[in-house]
Amino acid sequence: MKKLLLALSIAAACAAPLAHAASGAALYQQNCAACHGAQREGAIGPNLADATWVKVKPNKAALAGFIAAGSLTAGMPSFKAILAPADLASIADYLLTPVSAAPAAAASYPELANFTLPPGFSMTVFADKVNAARSMAVSPSGIVYVGSGAAGKVVALVSSKRDNVIDKVVTVAEGLDTPIGVAWLNGALYVGEVSRVIRFDNIDSTYDKSPKVNVLKVSLPSDKWHGGKVIKAGPDGKLYIPVGAPCNVCNKENEPYSKIHRMNPDGSSLEEYARGIRNTVGFAFHPTTGQLWFTDNGRDMLGDNLPSDKLHVAPKAGMHFGFPYCAGGVVPDPEFAAGRKCAEFEEPVAKLGPHVAALGLAFNTGSQFPAQYKNQLFVAEHGSWNRAQKSGYRVALVTLHENKMVSDTVFIDGFIQNGEVVGRPVDIAFLADGSMLVSDDHRGRIYRVTYKAPPAAKK
Repeated sequence: MKKLLLALSIAAACAAPLAHAASGAALYQQNCAACHGAQREGAIGPNLADATWVKVKPNKAALAGFIAAGSLTAGMPSFKAILAPADLASIADYLLTPVSAAPAAAASYPELANFTLPPGFSMTVFADKVNAARSMAVSPSGIVYVGSGAAGKVVALVSSKRDNVIDKVVTVAEGLDTPIGVAWLNGALYVGEVSRVIRFDNIDSTYDKSPKVNVLKVSLPSDKWHGGKVIKAGPDGKLYIPVGAPCNVCNKENEPYSKIHRMNPDGSSLEEYARGIRNTVGFAFHPTTGQLWFTDNGRDMLGDNLPSDKLHVAPKAGMHFGFPYCAGGVVPDPEFAAGRKCAEFEEPVAKLGPHVAALGLAFNTGSQFPAQYKNQLFVAEHGSWNRAQKSGYRVALVTLHENKMVSDTVFIDGFIQNGEVVGRPVDIAFLADGSMLVSDDHRGRIYRVTYKAPPAAKK
């Protein structure tokens, strides 16, 4: 995170003069939010949500005095002639108040009442200070790391009391190139940017100390189209990372595109693991077999109902999943089939629906949910972008038996309400207590799903 000196400089540059305001929060919204985000999470300017500051002591008098005086070396004008002393004190109070992303009362999030889940399940807002929240990684100590793609950041959600109430939202790093992928391995946090992979060592001890960026020596394409890279640690101790097709549909069989790769944790020995994959933005490894499961988004411009997004399993290296020759697992591509047949390629385990944009997925290995959910697969469907009737916008439960789909049902519905999109699920993760997290890059939220058995019916 940038230091407070720079942060306040940018805030001052963005500020509009205001003589008085009802509260420090109101002053912040009118002077600073355009640069730093409505929740201090950062936007054009740095994050102000975590009070790891230098040059200014973390007390009201020092902070108010610094804002009043400004700093020529930092390019920060004085606020002394713009804001009254009481207003400066109010802003200081507001900046010194910890940002809490704890579940709020239902009145704060009225749309939660319109989500539907199976009986016994409930959903709350775990954090709402995470702009453009994408992939998540939960460390053994319970810290939730989130890649904020469009914001160019990685943030840490911290529950100091380990009670699943987030009391700190800390920017680990910023200024990154679409860092949608995060993975925890051997005490380090790995982050997938568009053209590189970076590592933060001893992350649970350094997340709030501007940790050193270690760049892995691995060469990846820098194309922006399908260039975002999820990253996952496999049970073999290797890192798995995809390279999507740099197009809607094209043949790049002899190049690194449309493939899943794997490498050693230091970036060495990069090798192809699977091919024929247009764009996967979600991996998961089966908790008992260790097999790689992934989603794959189908091509566009074949109409509203073709092709389907897919769910695949890759139990071994060297498998081909059909792109660009076969669309949706069943339709020879009208432009690129070139005489190839869909039967030549791996059949999808599930056809998830046209244009649902299936992204993150996770197996439930915890004990909080009922037994029928154990080791079953949950899939975040981000939702269609150009379909006449929207599809996706849900979390699906794919029930499996011996690598075959038994059912594909809705687990969380309600991301569209009264025709309006209120959320777009991206990734799924589980906490140590067995509760589920769902990221939403539309509203910058992380939701938490818990289960409590309904009261027994009276006889």
